[in-house]
Amino acid sequence: MGTRKIRIEGDPILRKQCKPVDKVTPRLLQLIDDMFDTMYEANGVGLAGPQVGILKRVVVIDVGDEHPLVLINPEILETSGEQTGDEGCLSLPGKVGTVTRPNYVKCRAFDENMEPITVEGTELLARAICHELDHLDGVLYRDRADGGVRDIE
Repeated sequence: MGTRKIRIEGDPILRKQCKPVDKVTPRLLQLIDDMFDTMYEANGVGLAGPQVGILKRVVVIDVGDEHPLVLINPEILETSGEQTGDEGCLSLPGKVGTVTRPNYVKCRAFDENMEPITVEGTELLARAICHELDHLDGVLYRDRADGGVRDIE
């Protein structure tokens, strides 16, 4: 286990489309472990592959209310409701922006064993899923922020 360098806005990898994962390998499992270590060390609630320089459709999330999530090749099936609030990102340190996201999200993915899973979440988990899945398509929360981003006060 170890931590990896978090890519910061301006790094072109953050704007690229990620490729699907076709099988679990020891290297992929190491990446997942490293992503959790990196996310926890940086006090984040989610981290996506491109944020550590890997263009694979892999996301880790831990909002503290259930067991940590590994989402491989995730896709959103359903959303409803709306929530507006401040959002930050480990790839935009010291910044925050007001973003409107769905308040409920249903997502299909594979876990670290390539077993299909369905995840449903509201509030922070819904926000984290949307935020991290955006990373897989090269989208940063800055692109969705109402009025842009500002320095954390």
